[in-house]
Amino acid sequence: MTTADLPAPSPDATPPGGIAPTRATIEDVARAAGVSRAAVSKVIRDAYGVSDSMRERVSAAIADLGYRPRVAARAMRGSSRTVGVQLPRVDNSFFARILVGVFDHLEGTGYQTILAPMTHAANGKAALESLVDRQVDAIIAVAPAVSQTWLEQLGLRVPLVQIGQHDDPEHYDVVTGDDEEGSRLVMAHLFELGHRRIAHFTVDQRALSDPPADPHLARTRIYDELMTERGLPTDTRAIPLTEEAAYAETISLLSLPDPPTALFAGHDELALGALRASAERGLGPEEFSVVGYDDVPIASHPLIGLTTIDQFGEEMGFLAASLVLERISGRTRPVLRQTDPVLRARRSSARISSTSATQAAGAD
Repeated sequence: MTTADLPAPSPDATPPGGIAPTRATIEDVARAAGVSRAAVSKVIRDAYGVSDSMRERVSAAIADLGYRPRVAARAMRGSSRTVGVQLPRVDNSFFARILVGVFDHLEGTGYQTILAPMTHAANGKAALESLVDRQVDAIIAVAPAVSQTWLEQLGLRVPLVQIGQHDDPEHYDVVTGDDEEGSRLVMAHLFELGHRRIAHFTVDQRALSDPPADPHLARTRIYDELMTERGLPTDTRAIPLTEEAAYAETISLLSLPDPPTALFAGHDELALGALRASAERGLGPEEFSVVGYDDVPIASHPLIGLTTIDQFGEEMGFLAASLVLERISGRTRPVLRQTDPVLRARRSSARISSTSATQAAGAD
């Protein structure tokens, strides 16, 4: 694991003269922006009905005054001894690995967790706001559908750690995997096994708020780069993140006149759908290899044996919990931490058969 600290001055630092600055209040912000206290609160919460002009005035006043609403609120109400955890889904096995890491680190600290899953891709903000409304002391988020701009405002209100997204924050921390390196490991593995006609499944980017920061985009970028370097045709399919969608798309792929001999699935759930389709067609890994990403628990089952990238979900959750406790204790400087991926080679990938290799060479 590598650690990189993003330098940023602390707004709580005492100046050289030794006299701490007076902390701005919400009333100060309202006065500077020429609006009511309630209007400032609505802007901070990104509530419905706020005009663009009001948002600009209030945001400018917050920035000019260095207003930190979370600090004032916690001073008034005290600690709730709870940490909120926001997840896009509760039926995703990789997120379960992250939760295990969070629980392990918080055990014995006196902090309890409150979960806030999203019911659909568009309500990430609502899930996060529900945690704020419960007055949690801090939030750990997996929020691909929420923009960094919005998260920056949230980070001013409550200690925040984002998992998975390659953000460059000022007011919150980030824990990610090295998605570029993980993707290189996948492609090197398939090339070594003799595969040249390799397809790629990724998530539908329309479900993301900041696609450039999303890990799936990094995986797709490396796939495209390495295939192009070798003069090989790319075939990327953006599909919903469900096993059923991957199953249907794999059936379509395998029905092509010259189907691919391997698939790099950007998520294990997509890989499992592809394996089901491959099994129904009676294909072995030497005819159609499948590699996933995340190393969910079922991937290592001997009847499945999914080759995949382990980005250590438990460690990511553990790190996020550690960082969020540091922020509760007063750290304001943003920190980025990254886990190093490892390829778990199992039975779902194999050296291409001589027949498939000949057919692929002829198709190229």
